[in-house]
Amino acid sequence: MGIFPCELSRNSMRTPPEAYLIFKAELKNAQLEKEKLRKAYEDKLSELNKELARLKEQIAAQQELMKTTIDYAIRIEQDMDHFKQEVEHNKTQRKNTFH
Repeated sequence: MGIFPCELSRNSMRTPPEAYLIFKAELKNAQLEKEKLRKAYEDKLSELNKELARLKEQIAAQQELMKTTIDYAIRIEQDMDHFKQEVEHNKTQRKNTFH
């Protein structure tokens, strides 16, 4: 039983060349690596978006606190001015009543 040229060519057509098999394996590995990197990127992006949302909430809360503090300070300043006017008014009334 010898191998005839036609049998040899039929045999080699059934089995892909070694370089093709290596390329196919490397392509599969590259696709898996690409998917792994895509997943890691999406996870990191999701984490960063959550952190960004948390920071935005903190900033909004701090801005609200600052607004409340400024409003309170303005109200105290107005109350002090009103009190000062009352004191001045009472001083002038006392001076006028004694004369």
